[in-house]
Amino acid sequence: MNRSHVQKIGFVFLTLCAIAVVAPILVVIGIVFIEGVRVMSWEFISAVPHEGMKEGGIFPAIVGTLLLTLGTAICAIPVGVGGSVYLAEYAKDNWMTRAIRLAIVNLAGIPSIVYGLFGLGMFVLFMHMGTSIIAGVLTLAIMTLPVIISTSEEALRSVPTEFRTVSASLGGTRWQGIRNIVLPQALPGIITGIILGLLRAAGETAPILFTVAAFYLPRLPQSPFDQVMALPYHLYVISTQVPGMPLSVQYGTALVLLILVLSMNFVATIIRSYFRRRRQW
Repeated sequence: MNRSHVQKIGFVFLTLCAIAVVAPILVVIGIVFIEGVRVMSWEFISAVPHEGMKEGGIFPAIVGTLLLTLGTAICAIPVGVGGSVYLAEYAKDNWMTRAIRLAIVNLAGIPSIVYGLFGLGMFVLFMHMGTSIIAGVLTLAIMTLPVIISTSEEALRSVPTEFRTVSASLGGTRWQGIRNIVLPQALPGIITGIILGLLRAAGETAPILFTVAAFYLPRLPQSPFDQVMALPYHLYVISTQVPGMPLSVQYGTALVLLILVLSMNFVATIIRSYFRRRRQW
């Protein structure tokens, strides 16, 4: 068998593998869309639930998910990007930094339920925040930090060293070179890490189960110390805890969550593509 035949067999095998991965995802998305679109209406999006959550809408859960995602971004992005800048640009290559990187990688693989238990012990009980938005936001922020730090550090390290050398040769300080040259060039990769972390936070159930999520709360939160409904937990509740829940409502909730996550991904892709076109290497 010559090399061209081996190459064709390899391409066919890789194509089949790609189809095996993508096809189930498309089937699931298609089923959720077909079943969920039947219940989609303005009332379903803008009304509060009633009649044991079997009637009305999911507006409080949508608002709660947006608040938790926004709060996570506010808490996690500055710390995550700042930590990655320190590790990539300032920290020396010694046992301590290697241990920190190893810890970050290990933290990224911890199940989300463990973060939920940590948030319960640290923020809800020890710091007396109670089950509140701020406790849930801090828990989600800690959960997303390893992803943001590791991906942002890789993006910073991928910027050619010549950029830093030219900045230093022109009399710029290290921070000026990082702020004006390295960070703008690494933005596409940093945005990728940020959106991966936030998408995970928006779709998680276990961390908010112990720290912020309310079973049934047909009103909007009034302060950061209030509980709130969230789409992932609401979907879990109406699927497993409410007898006689119409299947269309479950699929409709899943469709709204899917649209929210895909919209965030779409906006992030546009921003990332814009900065990638401006990249000079």
